[in-house]
Amino acid sequence: MPQHQPSRYRVAADIGGTFTDVAAFDEKLGRFTLGKTLTTPRHLVDGILTGLQKTGVALQDAHLFLHGSTVAINTMLERSGARTALITTRGFRDIYEIGRINRPDSFNLWHRKHQPLVERDLRFELTERMMADGTIHKPLAMDELAALCEQLKTLALDSVAILFLHSYRNPLHEQTVRDYIQQHLPHLFVSISSELSQEYREFERTSTVVANAYIGPRVDKYLGEIEDELKAVDFEGKFLVVQSTGGLYSLSEARQDCVRMMESGPAAGVIGTQALCKALNIQNAIAFDMGGTTAKAGVVRNGRALVANSVMIGGYLTGLPLLTPMIDIHEVGTGGGSIASLSGTGALRVGPQSAGASPGPVCYGLGGTEPTVTDANLILGRLDPKNFLGGEMLLDKAGATAAMKEKIATPLGLSVTEAALGILRIGAAAMSHAVKGVTTDRGLDPGAFPNLFAYGGAGPLHASMVARELRIPTVIIPRAPGHFSAFGMLLADFRKDLVRSQFVSLASVTIQALDAWFQDMEQQALGALSAAELKTRKIVLQRSLDMRYVGQEHAVTVEVPAAAFKQGKMALLKKAFDEAHRERYGRGSPHEAAEIVSIRSTLNGEMKKPALEKIATGKRTPPAAALSGSRKVYYSEGGWAMAQVYRRDALLAGNTVHGPALIEEHASTTVLQPKDVMVVDPLGNLHITIGLS
Repeated sequence: MPQHQPSRYRVAADIGGTFTDVAAFDEKLGRFTLGKTLTTPRHLVDGILTGLQKTGVALQDAHLFLHGSTVAINTMLERSGARTALITTRGFRDIYEIGRINRPDSFNLWHRKHQPLVERDLRFELTERMMADGTIHKPLAMDELAALCEQLKTLALDSVAILFLHSYRNPLHEQTVRDYIQQHLPHLFVSISSELSQEYREFERTSTVVANAYIGPRVDKYLGEIEDELKAVDFEGKFLVVQSTGGLYSLSEARQDCVRMMESGPAAGVIGTQALCKALNIQNAIAFDMGGTTAKAGVVRNGRALVANSVMIGGYLTGLPLLTPMIDIHEVGTGGGSIASLSGTGALRVGPQSAGASPGPVCYGLGGTEPTVTDANLILGRLDPKNFLGGEMLLDKAGATAAMKEKIATPLGLSVTEAALGILRIGAAAMSHAVKGVTTDRGLDPGAFPNLFAYGGAGPLHASMVARELRIPTVIIPRAPGHFSAFGMLLADFRKDLVRSQFVSLASVTIQALDAWFQDMEQQALGALSAAELKTRKIVLQRSLDMRYVGQEHAVTVEVPAAAFKQGKMALLKKAFDEAHRERYGRGSPHEAAEIVSIRSTLNGEMKKPALEKIATGKRTPPAAALSGSRKVYYSEGGWAMAQVYRRDALLAGNTVHGPALIEEHASTTVLQPKDVMVVDPLGNLHITIGLS
């Protein structure tokens, strides 16, 4: 174990549904060390500590500890959160269930709307009413609040969500109820909507605060366990949590505003992709992350990760909205641990159920009995049973084959090989929908994104198949793809997003008034940065507006051109909005009046980042030490073929490998199909030209 040097290391830990990944950066030597272990669901901090032990770095030797996880999103999707009550304005108990009355699938006779996280008998009303301008129409009935608290004591609750109408204008009533409940029921996790968002739309605000209360107790508990461990080892550095925007915020904020870390782990991977795009001079790329439980996709456009200001958790058809910024990520339930099964009609399906870390795929030998995507890869020769995680885990190929034969192949009248290939084909088709979800579904041309960055433990295994599905010509596999989200955390900056609903016609507001509104919000953001006591290299402020044409319901977020304030020209804002509307919907209306709905300001406190390390340069032909052997691999085109197997850590910049081939490393394997060609760049990334016919 290294000697105690408090300022030498920065550490990042990413808790996934199956594996926990840890990356440590030695600032003195400029080197990364990595650790990977199975996630420990009962006590999540144990997985972090085991991963850290594998890096050879102790917590007390780090000055910066960054963390992200999928705990929040998995709790939402699995519906395994806290028993929660909702308190709202009298007469509005059913806002949460009525929703928007959308019918996104018009001809589906079996369509079911969203399912609230709080049952109707746990939704309560209080007499109070705030007006849209923040004035009090009806004062809060304290006698009703006292009676309600007595009732809540009998319901075995874990948390309470509070949403009053127009609290984004005046939070007084929400704050009063929160303080009263915390005083009389101190064991409850209490969340109020006005602390999470300053935007209008009561249904989305309700859904957001309920989600925060629903996941809050679990997130607060495990973050508290991490904090206790930090105190136990006399950790003197800074512990920061990754938000869904890819930015960082404090532990105290994360324990209360849990919904902001809903997609913290996946977001960090997109931030890592953004950094690599900058280093490789790539403007547009798709970030594709496949782990043990899910596959996720995000977009880097014009060098920046795309951020959505509201999202649907659980999909557009039946999902629940969250009114909080996050990197625009689309997720499907297809990962390495996704279970293959037969439907009632005998059709083969893959996921969304996952074997997770416990019991895991059949081949892990930990009690799993259902064949998974990982078992299919092992059967088809894509994984080496003796070299999984560098040999730390031995895989049971015989067990995987027997399960595949019994559960899938025999019932379908297929060979085991055909069944395994069918699972991978279905998985690739499902994963392609994740990519379409952040391109085509957002009005973006997939052809403008010729590069697919693939990472996660299972990403490089499937990237070539997914690229073929989408006709993407180039796949890039970063170094240490199995730890890439943890690596991305080390490249994150402090970030504070603020928004305020401000309804005003564009023609009636001056550039000076608009600038004053922005400056007021930005003072709050600067205060948050000051409170975090972080060393930042510089501060970057980004301003944007939610705008719409008069008469429209929904708005488009428009980045404010810096020239608008420098030149004092409101006309530049209208022009930017017309162009954004045209890009999103195919049409702009320069002659129609527009209005502002909300103003947004984002503060980025840019932190010092680890430098990307270059590797040694070699010739076109890989060195002999890089070739570790060969084995039979089954490909969708051509069937069984003898594939050469290379050690990634021995490859040099400029080395070229032609498929069929496998490139193995500690936590992942890259599959080159026939006609694929791979070249190693100076930073050690693998650039694969897909053999599209």
